[in-house]
Amino acid sequence: MSAPITDQLPVVVIGAGPVGLAAAAHLVERGLDPLVLEAGPAAGSAVREWSHVRLFSTWGEVVDPAAEKLLAPTGWTGPDVSAYPTGGDWAERYLQPLADVLGDKVRYGVRVAGVARAGRDRIVDSGRDDQPFTVHIETADGREERITARAVIDASGTWSTPSPMGADGLAALGEKAVADRVSYRVPDLNDPAARARYAGKRTAVVGSGASAFTALALLADLAEKEKGTHAVWILRRGIGANTYGGGEADQLPARGALGLRAKAAVEAGHASAITGFRTQAVSYDGDRLVLESEDGHRTGPIDEVIVLTGLRPDLSFLSELRLGLDERLQAPTDLAPLIDPNVHSCGTVYPHGVNELSHPEQGIYLVGMKSYGRAPTFLAMTGYEQVRSVTAAIAGDQEAAERVELTLPETGVCGGAGLFDEAENTEQSGGGCCATPTTLQIGIGVPASTSGGC
Repeated sequence: MSAPITDQLPVVVIGAGPVGLAAAAHLVERGLDPLVLEAGPAAGSAVREWSHVRLFSTWGEVVDPAAEKLLAPTGWTGPDVSAYPTGGDWAERYLQPLADVLGDKVRYGVRVAGVARAGRDRIVDSGRDDQPFTVHIETADGREERITARAVIDASGTWSTPSPMGADGLAALGEKAVADRVSYRVPDLNDPAARARYAGKRTAVVGSGASAFTALALLADLAEKEKGTHAVWILRRGIGANTYGGGEADQLPARGALGLRAKAAVEAGHASAITGFRTQAVSYDGDRLVLESEDGHRTGPIDEVIVLTGLRPDLSFLSELRLGLDERLQAPTDLAPLIDPNVHSCGTVYPHGVNELSHPEQGIYLVGMKSYGRAPTFLAMTGYEQVRSVTAAIAGDQEAAERVELTLPETGVCGGAGLFDEAENTEQSGGGCCATPTTLQIGIGVPASTSGGC
């Protein structure tokens, strides 16, 4: 009996980032034909946009085993497994060589505009599961194409859709009007233009995760060299024992050190923290900005705003597929309880694979950062295990697909410290999400507060 026609089609992988390329490597290892579609001009295009940021995972934790096997015959030598790469290192020394080995199995400058069942919109039941997928793409030169696939692995991540400044999940009133003063990325202060943008300025940093810690630490370094540079850290909750992550107890030492650097920035007076502030509006006050909370409190004058409130998945091009997603996290329904940031940190996420990543629509898998929806607790090694399991299932090896084993380092800056907007040690912090906003300036030689938040 001949194999179904769909078995002769490629598996389309969306995104040539770390997890997408790892998926392709696992597919090749199993004798399946991958086709990786990357919107950018090179492998790891999103990673390259934060090339100046150092990972808190070592090289040994960010290289996929199947990818390493694929690279070995080329003479590729892995970097020191105990060293910490930057995003640029990761892209140039690992992701691009891996994509080069895959050759024409990776296409660049291709944007996925839609994925559906061939000849079936999401309403139609009849014959649905027997139909291959059709992937609608747009090329860099404006052409439209259709690719037929036996399965689709969406590893497109969440980088393209940062969350806005508004505490309600929508843009704050006036956020679009002041767009020239707002950034949603960690600045590269080695870039002269970025350095000039923030040097001698008062910059609000909105957010409480690893990216916010990184921005605070970088601005603190700049403040030591450029007079007048100051960061105003905007927090929806108070400052408590878990605000800065796991510190010295973190099993990922660099992750713990990142939180400690942010703490040092506050204690040295290079940053002040306004707690219990839920941003509702931002507007010009003369030639400077003012942020306003939902209860009417206002910050002092602000020159620039860096919004680092998380990322969210772009689900628009999957609208004709039947996805089972958690209504809060926008993660696969069975995965969501395992990664809920109100309960779990990166390292307390239970091992998971194809069973948790499956949807009512058979053959479509969201993996990597995108599988976590809005949860910030993702680690690369989690994604590598996901695609090992998923590709085994596509190959028909259900026993291997369900044999999921993964040990992750616990604690850290990525959640698991109670409800994000819940008060933490309010006696110390001056209030949680519902308290009157308070400006904390800790350390010797800190300038007097100019905030109107009190």
